[in-house]
Amino acid sequence: MEFLKMAAIIVAAYLLGSLNSAIIVSRLMLGVDIRNYGSGNAGSTNAFRTMGGKKALIVMGGDILKGVAAVAIGAWLAGDMGKLVAGVFVVVGHVFPLYFGFKGGKGVACSAAVVFFVDPLWGAVAIVACLAVIALTRFISLGSMTMLFCYMVLMCIAHWGQWAVCLFTVVLFAMCVWRHRSNIHRLLSGTENRIGQKAK
Repeated sequence: MEFLKMAAIIVAAYLLGSLNSAIIVSRLMLGVDIRNYGSGNAGSTNAFRTMGGKKALIVMGGDILKGVAAVAIGAWLAGDMGKLVAGVFVVVGHVFPLYFGFKGGKGVACSAAVVFFVDPLWGAVAIVACLAVIALTRFISLGSMTMLFCYMVLMCIAHWGQWAVCLFTVVLFAMCVWRHRSNIHRLLSGTENRIGQKAK
């Protein structure tokens, strides 16, 4: 029974994650695929740079909503462990969406919703750290990675000995770093775009 519950959580979370808001909004409202514009990333940051603030808010809202929904389903079916499993797989779905050729976004807004609703205290601290870094540097990518790094460290300290919690945070951080590897290269070379710069 537990196996079936976990399988259901994985499938439900992944399918929810695959509902990529940036792609859906760009196709329905503009008749284009956002992946052909700006950075080519199907996420909130590229939506802001290529479609404007209002549409980016819709995109972010959709990404947050699916993260919350997935964690809620996980909690309903399997408690705390269900939340962790759902949290990982909704982000996997966002990054590799089934409905859109497995080419999605970086999962930052979705991850923010997940970390907050898995643990509101440390999630809030991590999100504040993210916003602080973005405000100081104007690098969204750096703020995003900072959020999941802080969350990983804080959660591992607060839940020391709980391997599932620690593994959950490590996986989220590792996925974030992997998806931001081109941003890391640009940060190191001094060519990363800041907020306010137009996408080429």
